[in-house]
Amino acid sequence: MLVPGGTFARSYDGVDYLDRSYPATVSDFYLDRYEITVGRFRVFVNAGMGTQASPPGDGTGAHPKIPGSGWSPAWNTKLPTDTAALENALNCFVHQSWTDTAGSNDNKPINCLDWYTAFAFCAWDGGRLATEAEWNYAASGGSEHRYYPWSKPATSTTIDDSYAVYCGGTCSLQDVGARSPKGDGKWGQSDLGGNAWEWALDWDPVQYPMPCHDCAAVTAGSYRAFRSGSNDELAPTLRSATRHVYYPEHRGNIGSRCARSP
Repeated sequence: MLVPGGTFARSYDGVDYLDRSYPATVSDFYLDRYEITVGRFRVFVNAGMGTQASPPGDGTGAHPKIPGSGWSPAWNTKLPTDTAALENALNCFVHQSWTDTAGSNDNKPINCLDWYTAFAFCAWDGGRLATEAEWNYAASGGSEHRYYPWSKPATSTTIDDSYAVYCGGTCSLQDVGARSPKGDGKWGQSDLGGNAWEWALDWDPVQYPMPCHDCAAVTAGSYRAFRSGSNDELAPTLRSATRHVYYPEHRGNIGSRCARSP
């Protein structure tokens, strides 16, 4: 779904986060309506992708305006060795959504994705990981700086189980779009708050890159950024301005959604 470009303040919501020191401008981009589902990911796995035997090509999955944002062959060894190893890695904890055969979880968001596998999927799917600025922009409704992706007015702090999948309601993964349209963001994306965490492209910088016009932190670091909150998190983590970082090899209640360039 199209997200029209514009300028906003990263990690600002007018209520809890009041620092407007990090403006960013993003160009038009597309952001998938839904998080990557188990069913979509199953096609990727069955095609033998996401492994050291079938890694993304050099430079694929890049943001066209950000040099150095595509796949690096140095990351090939970060992928599972083969399909069996990938399937085993998707069984990472008691609440993983992956099942070895198709079933009732296929419309739920895939979790247990490390950053490298999420990147590989989006590149294979003809897309890319959203930059952190793009993701934050979509969740914030751009210059509206929404507190939650669904907040109307923008400073509304209203949240309950009818808006989001989080641990103030069901506490369990739901089908993507289960809170649509009530919990959708300004441009129609579902689950920008809750259900599963979502990897973004960026390394975690000491501070946001400045100036920022279609920018991302692509210089190597220790952590990658992820956003959105998840089904087993409390309300504060679902705020549009909230950011988290962790090792890119981490597998937990994290999935992603893909961005695409016009």
